[in-house]
Amino acid sequence: MSSSVLDFIATEARFGAHNYEPIGVVLSRGEGVSVWDTEGNRYLDCLSAYSAVSQGHCHPKILAALVEQAHRLTLTSRAFHNDQLALFYEEIAALTGSHKVLPMNSGAEAVESAIKSVRKWGYEVKGVPDGQAEIIVCANNFHGRTLGIVSFSTDPETRTHFGPFAPGFRIIPFGDAAALEDAITPNTVAFLVEPIQGEAGVVIPPAGYFTKVRQLCTANNVMLVLDEIQTGLGRTGKLLAEQHEGIEADVTLLGKALSGGFYPVSAVLSNNDVLGTLRPGQHGSTFGGNPLACAVARAAMRVLVEEGMIENAARQGARFLEGLKGIRANTIREVRGRGLMLAVELHPEAGGARRYCEALQGKGILAKDTHEYTIRIAPPLVITSDQVDWALERLATTLTQDFS
Repeated sequence: MSSSVLDFIATEARFGAHNYEPIGVVLSRGEGVSVWDTEGNRYLDCLSAYSAVSQGHCHPKILAALVEQAHRLTLTSRAFHNDQLALFYEEIAALTGSHKVLPMNSGAEAVESAIKSVRKWGYEVKGVPDGQAEIIVCANNFHGRTLGIVSFSTDPETRTHFGPFAPGFRIIPFGDAAALEDAITPNTVAFLVEPIQGEAGVVIPPAGYFTKVRQLCTANNVMLVLDEIQTGLGRTGKLLAEQHEGIEADVTLLGKALSGGFYPVSAVLSNNDVLGTLRPGQHGSTFGGNPLACAVARAAMRVLVEEGMIENAARQGARFLEGLKGIRANTIREVRGRGLMLAVELHPEAGGARRYCEALQGKGILAKDTHEYTIRIAPPLVITSDQVDWALERLATTLTQDFS
C-alpha cells in the first residue's frame, strides 16, 4: 500500500472508535458494480454495502432524484406535511401490497419501531397483560446493534459488557417450526425473524419452514415480523424473500436498498392494524419520512422494477451459485445462496475466511468475511453474466490457493 493509503488508514485508527475491522483498501469512487480505490485500482464490489447498493453505485436516475429534491426541500420534520411523503407511501404500498407504512432512517430503527408497535398491539388489541408481552426471535439472528436489539442477540461480541438488557424475548433455533410452536404462549405478540440469516452466513431455512411459521402465527394470533432489510427489494431474486414460499408477513421491515445507497431510509410495513395503534406523540423521528429520503426511495424502487433488476438477480444468482458449486477445492465446506445473496463456508482447517478475502482483493474482488469461516458474496443486482464468470474464475483460483 502507498503512503497515502496508509495515512488514510492511520488517521482513521487515530481518531475513530475501533468498532470495525475493514479490509485494507481506501475507496474513492463507484459506478455500477465497480469501485475504485485512491490509487486508481478497480474492484468488483461483491458486498454492495451489505446489500444497500443493490441498484449499483451512483445510479444516475437515483442521483438525479437526490439532486433535484436537494435543490427544492430536504427536511421539514413531521410537524408539517411535505409533497413527497404521500407519494412514497402510495408507491411503496402498491409495490409491496402493504396497507400502512411507518418511515424511519436505519434498519435498526425499523426493528425497534416494530418491537414497540407489536407490543402496543399486543396490549391494546390482543389483550396481553400490561408488561408481559413476549417476542420470539431466533438464535444467531442479526437485527442491528441498538441496546434493545442486542438484548436478544446470541453473539457474545454484541452483548459482552453492554447490559443490563431488556426483557421480553424468547430465543429459539432458526429453521425449527416445532421449536416455534413450543415457544408460543398466550403472551406471545410476535415472531421476529430474517427470511435468510445474512450476518450468520447466509443461512437458508428448510423448504416449507415459513409456510408452517405462517400457519402457526395465524392460528395463535401472533404477528409474523419479517426482517427483510437485507433480503428485501430483489436481493434473493424476488421482490421480497417471503415470496419464495408464497406467504405474507403481518409486518415487513425494509431498509438498505430502499435508497440505493444514497441516503438512510427504512420502513415498517404493516398488513393489518399493528401500526394503527400508534397515536400522535407516541413514536417518531425528526428525519423519518423527510422529503429528500422519500424522493430518493421513490427513485430507488422505480429503477429496481423498470430496469428488471429483480429478474436479473434471479438469473445471475443461479449462474453464480452453480459456478461456486462447481469449484473443486478442499477448502470449501459448503456453498449456499438464493438470488445474489451467496456464501462460501470454508473448513476451519482453511485458516479463516479473511485471508481469502484479502487475497481476492489482490485479484480485483471485494468480499467480506463473516463468522470467521464464511465469505459473503452479494454484488449489485445489475451484475452481468460476463462479470459473474470473471468473478468465478478469480474465486476458483483463490479458493484453491495454498497459503501454507
